[in-house]
Amino acid sequence: MLCADQQYRRGRSQPPRRHPAPTTHVATKPNQVWSWDITYLPSPVRGQYYYLYLIEDIYSRKAVGWEVHSAESGEEAAALLQRSILSEKCLREPLVLHSDNGAPMKSATLLTKMYDLGVTPSRGRPRVSNDNAFSESLFRTLKYCPQWPQNGFASLDDARAWVRDFMCWYNHEHRHSRIRFVTPAERHLRLDVDILAKRHSLYQQARSAHPERWSRNTRNWDAVREVTLNPEKQQNLQEEPQLQAA
Repeated sequence: MLCADQQYRRGRSQPPRRHPAPTTHVATKPNQVWSWDITYLPSPVRGQYYYLYLIEDIYSRKAVGWEVHSAESGEEAAALLQRSILSEKCLREPLVLHSDNGAPMKSATLLTKMYDLGVTPSRGRPRVSNDNAFSESLFRTLKYCPQWPQNGFASLDDARAWVRDFMCWYNHEHRHSRIRFVTPAERHLRLDVDILAKRHSLYQQARSAHPERWSRNTRNWDAVREVTLNPEKQQNLQEEPQLQAA
């Protein structure tokens, strides 16, 4: 029998590790917090994939940068980040880039580029899938698109062309449920407030004209003022819908 002060563990077993909670970030306008990730795109050849690199603005849900490559690489990720920042004209402005813990995300090349560009890194906890929910949600929208090629992409060029068309549709035509059914491009340009105000007015007019058709209040058309990445536990219970599917 062991004494109270003789606690030890056999062999290589170690006490369970508790991962720290991720840092919470709040976006109140575009280009404050971005989320990025890489997902596989299948080819007709078993075991061969193409890789979609994607950067999403969590406030607007716009895909601000994307590329398809034949391999995962920190160098490609660093180049995409720089091109996206220049395209968005937000160089040297406060920006957080969130990701999971994949090898390209932790590469020295990418971290050096982030430092050079003044970007603050943020990473999810190991083996906690919903710490990068925004990127995962967009990938889910992409892969459940009716036009998704069930037999894979015939070539790298084919994959790039398909993703280009999808991103054009997603940014400029897809009315996103989590931003009150405006498009990501409209919200990124800060057009959503006026669009939603007009919708609210239209609904109020319709209700006034035919009150018998309305048993409840009209839909909430208030613009979403802020979006939270990895909210604290209590806040997460209240704002969980913001982290659901695109």
